[in-house]
Parts: sequence; C-alpha cells; structure tokens
Amino acid sequence: MFNVDLFVNEYVTKRDISMFREDIERNRELLIEKISGRSVLVIGGAGSIGSSFIKAILPFKPGCLVVVDVNENSLAELTRDLRSTKGMFVPDDYITYPMDFASTVFEKMFRDRKGFDIVGNFSAHKHVRSEKDIYSVEALLRNNVIHASFLLDLLAEYPPQDYFCVSTDKAANPVNIMGASKRIMEDLIFSYSDRFPVKTARFANVAFSNGSLPDGFLKRISKLQPLSAPNDVERFFVSQEEAGQICMLACMLGDNRSIFFPKLETKQMMSFDNIARELLKAHGFDVLECESDEEAIDKAEALRHGSIEYPVHFSGSDTSGEKAYEEFYTDTEVIDLKSFSSLGVIIDKPVPNKHKISILIDKLVQAFDRKDSKQIIVNIIKEYLPNFEHIEKGKSLDGKM
Repeated sequence: MFNVDLFVNEYVTKRDISMFREDIERNRELLIEKISGRSVLVIGGAGSIGSSFIKAILPFKPGCLVVVDVNENSLAELTRDLRSTKGMFVPDDYITYPMDFASTVFEKMFRDRKGFDIVGNFSAHKHVRSEKDIYSVEALLRNNVIHASFLLDLLAEYPPQDYFCVSTDKAANPVNIMGASKRIMEDLIFSYSDRFPVKTARFANVAFSNGSLPDGFLKRISKLQPLSAPNDVERFFVSQEEAGQICMLACMLGDNRSIFFPKLETKQMMSFDNIARELLKAHGFDVLECESDEEAIDKAEALRHGSIEYPVHFSGSDTSGEKAYEEFYTDTEVIDLKSFSSLGVIIDKPVPNKHKISILIDKLVQAFDRKDSKQIIVNIIKEYLPNFEHIEKGKSLDGKM
C-alpha cells in the first residue's frame, strides 16, 4: 500500500526524521512549562497545517483544546484521526466547532470562554490560484486581512499569552495578491504586539497538503486522469509534520514580533514535475510525456484498459502571480541564525503604524463596496507596500489542467 509520508521522506524532503526534532528535544522542558494545562484555540484547525499544529502541541498536554473550522467534514476526520492514534493525548475539554471565526456565533463562544491562553490562526486563502478576478481577490483579502482584524480586536479584550498566525514565504518581496495579503497580515498582527505577544512563520510548500499540486497528483491517479505540472518551478518543501512543528515552535518559543523560517538550502529544492515522475514510478507507471493537456487527456483513456504508460503534460509556468524563486526574508530584515539549529528567525521588527493599516483596510472595503477592478486593488496595495511587484499575465491556474 502506498504511504505518502514515506514517499515525502524519501523523494521530496529527503529526510528520514523531522528537521526540527533537535530543537523540540532541546526545548522540551520549556515547551511543557508553556503548554501543559493551558487552554488552546486553533482556528482553521482542520486543514493540513492547523491539524499538524494540533498534533505537535498535544504531546505537551494542554488542559483545553477548541478547534474552529468552516469545514465540518474535515473537523469530523480530525477527531477520528486523533481518537484513533495510539498514544495521542486528547484533553477532556476538547471540542470542535464548524463555524466562521468572523461570525457572531464565534464571538459568543469566545466571550463565554473568556478567551484562551494560546491562540493559533490557520484560516487563510493560501493558494496563488485564489487570485482570479475581483470577487476572488475580495474573498482572499477579507479572510487574510479584514476578518483577521476583527479577531485581533476580540483578542485584545481577552489577551492570550501567545498568539500565532501563519504567514508564507511569498510574503517576502510579494509578486501576487496572496503573498501581499500575508505581508500585510504580518504588519496587522504586529500592530497588536503592545497588547499581547504575536508571532508568525514563513515556510515552504507543505508536501501533499490539502489542495496542493502534489495532493492533486494523488487524486488524479486515483481517477486515472493525466497529470500536469510546471517544469520550470523549483520550491522548498517541508512535510506536514514539520509544518506543524514550525508553527508550534514559533508560537511557544518566539519572542514578540518574531518571524520564523526553516533553514533550507537551494540544493534541497524540488520541482513539481520531478515529484510527479517519482510518484508515478512509486505507483508502478511509466511516464508518457505529452505536448498538451488535450493530448494527455486523450491518452489517459488507455489507463482504463490496463496501460502502464501514464500521460503527463509538463510545461513552463505562464500564469499570474508565479514567483520565479523562493525567499524567506528580504535584505532589509534582521536575521538570527544562531538561536535554533534548524530555524532562522527574523527579529527586531518595528511596531507597525496601526492607523496606517486601518486606512488601508478602509480603502480596500470601500473599493470592494464600489466593485472596483482588480487593478485598483493592486494599486491600493502598492500604496501600502511600495515593493509589491505584481506579476499579471492575464491567465489563472484555473485555466490549466
């Protein structure tokens, strides 16, 4: 039976054990002290990273765990997974809520609980493909920025001991609206750092996370559908376990206004087409390269008759917002590479101007109310982030297989 975790270890991250194990073991006593018996709220906790964060934090025995997510089915699977895992600690006060963190019912629940000691927010539009037209852009910015500000105002009334919100490597010198939204989110949460400690993390692609291209490979194979991938894009990857551990370490051990990132080298990058090749080999197929999506779709019919030649279409990236390279920090940010063996930390970030961020949010809301164009939204963001170099090619990933 195919084991995705073993495949990731052997062919994608090429690590047998988590690269963060040493940092966890070195800080185990401090982690126990900071987590044991504490109340924990995880927003977006049914997703790949949020659920991995939960699995990273549970061994340190929090006293309460509340998980909020709009995906009711994934919440059910999370509970089944936790309850079915040998040795997994689940506190007596454990409950999942299928609700939106920007909803009235969430606010009622939060106020009745009088806040939480530890809050992790993993609710986010995380894909470059989320950028299509003005409606998709509005949904993205409302979730990643505007609704996040509502949450922060609520947290300010019941300050947590630690607050973590996930960012992305694409926030460094952003070229797409998703990355820019996360860069703004960093400023937004840091503007509340005078009320409670805030931390975040920029990290690489999470291998086979929900909705990712490699995860799509598995779904295409299960349906005997052809694979498609860019052949000119290399990315850093971490496993789902490692993604949760980055967030846990940043949340619990980070100083106020710190941004964590994994210490990865260029030689550790992987291309999506090579992942697809290795995945097909692991499933017993030979790779059949095609010149177009249409050709690959036609030739996939032979798979239903027992062919072991699996059609693929690998081509150059030509869609909006695709960054040619990955980076975790800019040349203007101060980096600490000594405190952790496998993690770097961006430190000494100044407290952002909350009024300036409020003006940005007001401009965005007004533009959405006027039904302004996507380009006007890009211009508003550029006013706030002068280094935002949006790559517009007039083509979305939704136009490709």
